[in-house]
Amino acid sequence: MSDRFVVLSGCSGGGKSRLLAELGNRGYAVVDEPGRRIVREQLAHGGTALPWIDLAAFARRAMQVALADREEVKGQSRWVFFDRSWVDAASALEHAVDEPVLEPLGSVHRYYSKVFFTPPWPEIFHSDPERRHGLSEAIAEHERLERAYARLGYRVVVLPKASVEARANAVLAELASTT
Repeated sequence: MSDRFVVLSGCSGGGKSRLLAELGNRGYAVVDEPGRRIVREQLAHGGTALPWIDLAAFARRAMQVALADREEVKGQSRWVFFDRSWVDAASALEHAVDEPVLEPLGSVHRYYSKVFFTPPWPEIFHSDPERRHGLSEAIAEHERLERAYARLGYRVVVLPKASVEARANAVLAELASTT
């Protein structure tokens, strides 16, 4: 477990990546979303572990990448911010195969007790070549993730629909209030 590993999760297209970039610009260690990296890799090499082709294979790969990411930054002494986590990937896998996946890993590979969620925000949501689903699918995923993190005992902190700077300030203020 690392009490310095902070997850940004929530609605796809809700501004997580921009928030992560802002935190990185402020000098914090950041880890990019596994899913985006996998999609780029799969598209570049003609792979099929893509959420719109084989969600289960994609989710399994995302779990591997997210767990490897944790190992890569385990020596950090300051906050490390993750754009999504293995929990997000395991939730997708449970959705794809309808089998329990979360609980066996949930007590071993912990993150900081609060997870920061970007809520559905239709005004900024957009699809792109790496995000081919629509807003309704993103909202359904958001709801599954809220339940998944709650099942594992995390406290979900929903971020305001505000500027990226205000969101970063809110995250850092919440972290400062609990240290």
